[in-house]
Amino acid sequence: MNREVTCELCPRQCVIPEGGAGDCRIRVNLDGKLRATTYGRPSSVHIDPVEKKPLYHFLPASLAFSIGTAGCNLHCLNCQNWQLSQRDGSEMERIYPLDPPELVAAARRNECRSLAYTYSDPVVFYEYTHDSAAAAHEAGLRNLLITAGYINERPLRALCRVLDASNTDLKAFDDGFYRRVTTATLRPVLDSLVTLREEGVWLEVTNLVIPTLNDDLAMIRAMAKWIRDALGPDTPLHFSRFYPMYRMRNLPPTPADTLDRARQEALDAGLHYVYVGNVPGHPGANTYCPRDGTLLIARTGFVVTGYYLTPEGRCPKCNDPIPGVWQ
Repeated sequence: MNREVTCELCPRQCVIPEGGAGDCRIRVNLDGKLRATTYGRPSSVHIDPVEKKPLYHFLPASLAFSIGTAGCNLHCLNCQNWQLSQRDGSEMERIYPLDPPELVAAARRNECRSLAYTYSDPVVFYEYTHDSAAAAHEAGLRNLLITAGYINERPLRALCRVLDASNTDLKAFDDGFYRRVTTATLRPVLDSLVTLREEGVWLEVTNLVIPTLNDDLAMIRAMAKWIRDALGPDTPLHFSRFYPMYRMRNLPPTPADTLDRARQEALDAGLHYVYVGNVPGHPGANTYCPRDGTLLIARTGFVVTGYYLTPEGRCPKCNDPIPGVWQ
């Protein structure tokens, strides 16, 4: 009897023989049924400021109870969490048994306002993410999906029903880069971004700028224009500084002036909120009113050092509403 199963979660559409695992390492065929071996078994558990995700327009200065399991459906050469993402559950030294109710209880006990599914990619521990998010909503908590967005439309739309916000990593606006550096493809990620916007999930986008690989200003300009047209000009875009990691230690950290030029390109393309990350003290980490330039939120690293929005989320000078989830 042929007991292969096809995983329909992501665009890889892995056909998994009995006893085998998909490309992500943790979705396995057990007796002809697909199972995620890391369900309820995160290997990374932390309490993070929401700014670390990064989410700058969603409950500023609040805490997010953050979890990640082993496994990922991408294989980025520069992965900063490769010890987690590029392993299966059996290879992890630490596992924290937390089923969805226990996870929610821990978040409430630690006065967190949200649960964040992060570190590797919650796409591969989809069922655990979905069930935990549903339980979190019942308890009055919000749910944050920190993802590379490499997921099929149908499961993503189902997950969106229990999501509140996402930071999605758009690694480059070039399919060749995706194939060479991540072993994935670009189009499904763009489709996921559009789906998140259509489903009403608060959406922010991160682009890690890697010297010589995706720092071409023409590419960055095209990406910013696509975000403006497909997702809206109020979509926050974060340009993050690259540091040598994993299998990409031959490149230098991103020069700060490269990030400044990328930010200016995105602003010139019509995006209203463009940030610079991983450069402590950079003014590009602050939120400014796009109409009159008023400083609205000041940040140093992941710490909010000044908050000047009105309680209704408006600029105190011109009274324009600032898009986001502020309370």
